[in-house]
Amino acid sequence: MASPDKVGCSPEPLPLDRLLAELAANAERLGRRWEAALRKRGREGARAAGVGLEEGRKADSAAMQLHTPLFYATCALGGLLSTGLTHLAVTPLDLVKCNMQVDPGKYRDISSGFGVLLQEQGLGGFFKGWMATLVGYSSQGACKFGFYEFFKKCYSDIAGPEHAEKWKTFIYLAASASAEMIADVALCPMEAVKVRVQTQPGFARCLTDGFPKIVQSEGAFGLYKGLLPLWGRQVPYTMVKFACFETIVELVYKHAVPKPKDECSKPLQLAVSFAGGYIAGVFCAAISHPADNLVSFLNNAKGGTMADAVRTLGVWGLLTRGLPLRIIMVGTLTGAQWATYDAFKVFVGLPTSGGFIPSPAATDLRQVDHEKRS
Repeated sequence: MASPDKVGCSPEPLPLDRLLAELAANAERLGRRWEAALRKRGREGARAAGVGLEEGRKADSAAMQLHTPLFYATCALGGLLSTGLTHLAVTPLDLVKCNMQVDPGKYRDISSGFGVLLQEQGLGGFFKGWMATLVGYSSQGACKFGFYEFFKKCYSDIAGPEHAEKWKTFIYLAASASAEMIADVALCPMEAVKVRVQTQPGFARCLTDGFPKIVQSEGAFGLYKGLLPLWGRQVPYTMVKFACFETIVELVYKHAVPKPKDECSKPLQLAVSFAGGYIAGVFCAAISHPADNLVSFLNNAKGGTMADAVRTLGVWGLLTRGLPLRIIMVGTLTGAQWATYDAFKVFVGLPTSGGFIPSPAATDLRQVDHEKRS
């Protein structure tokens, strides 16, 4: 069995270990609640079997009530799985992109970037920083998707049933921005470790030795010095990601699919989720790319400032360096995230994402208005 030093991870117990243990305990408690909810769903489905298909559908949809703590926790777990796993899968692309941004003389383009990494570090080098990627983006995904659903409901209630549907795009934008501000606080320390592990040879081998090394040399602030450019990258990215996705999916069901969403098969709904996510991802990459270059530069250059980044990279470099690779990576990543997230929601008995779902109050209000007009 390989020793901890051989694989590059510190044998000393860290606060991170205790944090992960606490998260595992919370996940276990949440799992018991899900199990109870699914058992309730099975009992209600069995009772509904004798009273017709429509009643069965109602019982099935009642398995987990929307906008409850259990619903938000379920969305958070779906976001954790979809975001963490998809970012882990594209670690090689992210590694080449970061090195192209930090050392463009050595990593001139995509093909040469892969060639240099393969020659210098072998196949194992393509997954440097995987642990920080997995922990950071899992935490970010849980906060992003869970708080997005929470803020979307909150802002819809503030707007009121008569205005929520009319201003739905602004609700998407506000809810996603609010969620991402919180999510990036969880992501920022892991992003700082990831970039240095990937772009500074010899800095550290993994999260457990890279994290304390930054704290010891720069203090806790060293983990968060990239927070402002991270917000500058991620907040516009997430606003476009959610608003475009919701709008695209709604348009697809309205104009391209010949029947209502709830009558479509689950595979078709998941295909629409992937397509909507991929298209949204292309827009996300273009809008957030300058800030992405800033994040990579600041996390790699000790004591560097945003002014230094602009002088070093130039305005055109900020806008375009590594952009084609990031479009490929982010488009695929975003499409896969939405498909994975919705697959998880289908698994636990929730409807897929996309399109505006009016609140019961708004539905009742439109019914009353329709009756008055009739």
